Amino acid sequence: MPTAALGWGNHAPDKPLEPIRFERRDLRADDVAIRITYAGICHSDLHHCRGDWGEVPYPAIPGHEIVGEVTAVGPEVTRVQVGQTVAVGTIVDSCLQCRECTDGWEQFCLEGSTYTYGGRDKQDGSVTQGGYSDHIVTREHFVFEVPDGLDPSRTAPLLCAGITSWSPLRQYREHVGPGKQVAVAGIGGLGHLGVKFAAALGAEVTAITTSEKKAEEARALGAAHVLVSSDRAAMKEARNRFDFILDTIPVAHDVQPYLGLLRRAGRMVIVGAIAPLPPIHGGLLVSNNRAIGGSGVGGVPETVEMLDFCAEHQLYPEVEMIRMDEVNHAWERMEKGDVRYRFVIDMSTLERPA
Repeated sequence: MPTAALGWGNHAPDKPLEPIRFERRDLRADDVAIRITYAGICHSDLHHCRGDWGEVPYPAIPGHEIVGEVTAVGPEVTRVQVGQTVAVGTIVDSCLQCRECTDGWEQFCLEGSTYTYGGRDKQDGSVTQGGYSDHIVTREHFVFEVPDGLDPSRTAPLLCAGITSWSPLRQYREHVGPGKQVAVAGIGGLGHLGVKFAAALGAEVTAITTSEKKAEEARALGAAHVLVSSDRAAMKEARNRFDFILDTIPVAHDVQPYLGLLRRAGRMVIVGAIAPLPPIHGGLLVSNNRAIGGSGVGGVPETVEMLDFCAEHQLYPEVEMIRMDEVNHAWERMEKGDVRYRFVIDMSTLERPA
């Protein structure tokens, strides 16, 4: 039988988040039930609840950066056990049979992956609801063990912001590492982790920002250099310098100035701008054999690799912990860029308002 759940979500695109009672499905044979202890806040949560990306089945309860404790498992579950600290990211199901799934790219499932919120359950058709809630039920394949030594209170943002930055750095690993020049454009929730990851992988990292004010912060994150994109002289001097550019800028923008910074056979990957981009002059690509691409979250194998890497290097996102009843204010601040660099909700405050 379904179980009662409590979360925070909204009933219409112009409504704030508020407490909502709803039902979670009962355990299936390969399911894991998780009591949620921490939930990261992602810009995607806001876009979804406000209907920015299309029609939304309300009520909408967001949250796809989830850490919690296993409370029950189905009879076919073999990898995790009750009491274990685990995490869930942006996807909770896929066919697990197609070529993309079997290659570890479950997010590109040819039958369509099921998102943690706003998706449709493959078996009963119910709408999935996210991690701004007391518990979640998820197929074991998409439940990640939090490695020993990794602080659960700072882990949640790794399940979206972290893996989104990590995945392209590993896909293009020949361009990232010792002896390589890597630039990260946009130093926000994704970009600050991109700087940390690239530096930890051994690359010489340059943070590209619109503001000189972020220079000190960028260096503290691990950047060896800071390039201000509005400084035309500095941008000209940096032409043909970088092996790889991770573009985390979250809005539509002209990518041509950044393409000119790539050296021969350099690669630039966009992870932040889910929007139409201005035209690109083909000569910038033909010249120096440059290429531009895109990347989203990683699949299960890359996510496991990232979590292990973070535990080994004690690498964390910079987070600000908030109460559940502070979430609407946190969203307002996030829209203004007033967070360094990621909000995390302490879910123990869910039923204890201030």
